Amino acid sequence: MGLDMYAFVTAEKLASAVDFPEPVKLKQLHYWRKHPNLHGWMQALYVEKGGKDSDFNMSPVTLDRADLDRLEAVIKGKKLPDTTGFFFGESDGSETEDDLSFIAKARKAIALGNVVFYLAWW
Repeated sequence: MGLDMYAFVTAEKLASAVDFPEPVKLKQLHYWRKHPNLHGWMQALYVEKGGKDSDFNMSPVTLDRADLDRLEAVIKGKKLPDTTGFFFGESDGSETEDDLSFIAKARKAIALGNVVFYLAWW
């Protein structure tokens, strides 16, 4: 049990920026385990884009270039929001390199015309 976090990529056009049905064809782009501060940032983005699931569990949110730019600035500035939750674990700052690696992969996927989205299960 715990916070499992995924980024996926698809070439399919999605119905909305949040809470869309799972695409038929998708590929896992990145995986995190128990990085609650990143999850908290993604939850704020989800709400900003119109998401309604207060638990933010199995609720997808797309990431575009502007979102990735904002996320990169927050990560480099060490300003991910402190986030807690049942079985979430703790972010300890060692995740920075991995987070930036995800951003680079996501930018490449978007440049190729794909859609990148985040989904967590806890």
